[in-house]
Amino acid sequence: MNSFSSLEKMLDPDRPCFTRETAANILQIEAGPAKNTRMEELAAKANEGRLTREEEAEHRSHIYAGKMMSILKLQARLFLKRQSA
Repeated sequence: MNSFSSLEKMLDPDRPCFTRETAANILQIEAGPAKNTRMEELAAKANEGRLTREEEAEHRSHIYAGKMMSILKLQARLFLKRQSA
């Protein structure tokens, strides 16, 4: 089991850990312009095979964080959808 499947199990929509407010706040979280620019730079260098070890670690960290946020946002959307039904 990887950390993403563990997170999905912890955030089971049948056992919500959100409130309407926290779910709405999670959906508003976005990377800022500087972070987006940096992620694009690292992605371009990765595609060209030019990342240093430090940049590779940073790039992986961004990918991991993006996946985590995707899972959190999906769970928040499901929570809000179920609350409206």
